[in-house]
Amino acid sequence: MKYKFPKIDLHLHLDGAIAPRTLMDLARERGVEFKAETLEEFTKLVVVDPSCRSVNEYLEKFELPVNILQDEQALYRAAYELVERLDRESVAYAEIRFAPQLHTRKGMKQTDAVNAVLEGIKKAELGRSVETGLILCAMSLGDAAANKDANLETVRIAHAMRNEGVAAVDLAGAEGLCPLSDFDYVFNRAKELSLNITCHAGDSQGPDTVRTAILEFGSRRIGHGHHIYEDAELCETAKQLGVTLEICLTSNIQCATRKTYAAHPAKKLLDMGLAVTLNTDNPVIAGVSLESEYDAAITKAGFTEQDLVAMNIFSAGAAFIPEQKKRGLIKTLETFIK
Repeated sequence: MKYKFPKIDLHLHLDGAIAPRTLMDLARERGVEFKAETLEEFTKLVVVDPSCRSVNEYLEKFELPVNILQDEQALYRAAYELVERLDRESVAYAEIRFAPQLHTRKGMKQTDAVNAVLEGIKKAELGRSVETGLILCAMSLGDAAANKDANLETVRIAHAMRNEGVAAVDLAGAEGLCPLSDFDYVFNRAKELSLNITCHAGDSQGPDTVRTAILEFGSRRIGHGHHIYEDAELCETAKQLGVTLEICLTSNIQCATRKTYAAHPAKKLLDMGLAVTLNTDNPVIAGVSLESEYDAAITKAGFTEQDLVAMNIFSAGAAFIPEQKKRGLIKTLETFIK
């Protein structure tokens, strides 16, 4: 189904959104080894089977893309082609996120990685209607102290490049290997620097991580966050605080954090009055687009097309963009409310 209203994607990981052909070309150019002879075989290395219901199977698809994206030219091309894809799919606005520290394995500096992605984004936006922002992810790798210096470097770069296209700071990675509160240093520093923040929480773990992100870190956007549904009081708190949930339906099902579309609480959360948004997460790895997510939302998860418009209005309101642009997007979206 085609959707005529402006589409917004607030939760989109760069390393999960690169075409298999591009990754295969980049790997061959760089001598990165992989066990595939054809593009079809290579695609199976970086795209999950539609029947995937294992977080481990899902996450292992990132290793090869990250191993390939270890120089500026590769990151530039990945960012450029992602913006091209978003434009082809008639996405009005997207926030692309990545963790620069994951691209330093072969000597590249975090700053160089961010500059390469920004350059690719800016060049690709020229002459196209899509607009984007860049979110830099600090990482949870298990022990919050293990990569503290790298995480704080990410925050420092976000501040230094806040006027060059960096929109916010996020925390991504393994959830539940240590208390989320151990990463308070990331968000304390971000607040000191007056940076926008979002935080992965409440996906593989329960509502307590969402509580930490909202009440301790002060985040008003939560990556995934659907397990907030198990805490009615926290749902009401999030509603009163204007917290936005960055929901990614197919990703949640493939990672087995929800069993089925029908069992996903996103529609119930929306009906409760929470600011729910729909996003792709990792469109190539998951084999989705915004439009296919919308189709699944309507046919499998109980949403209506009017719900989709309403959720894009929430996305516009939560986007890390100037107020004038927010108002323009919201005004346009409101014309599609019947």
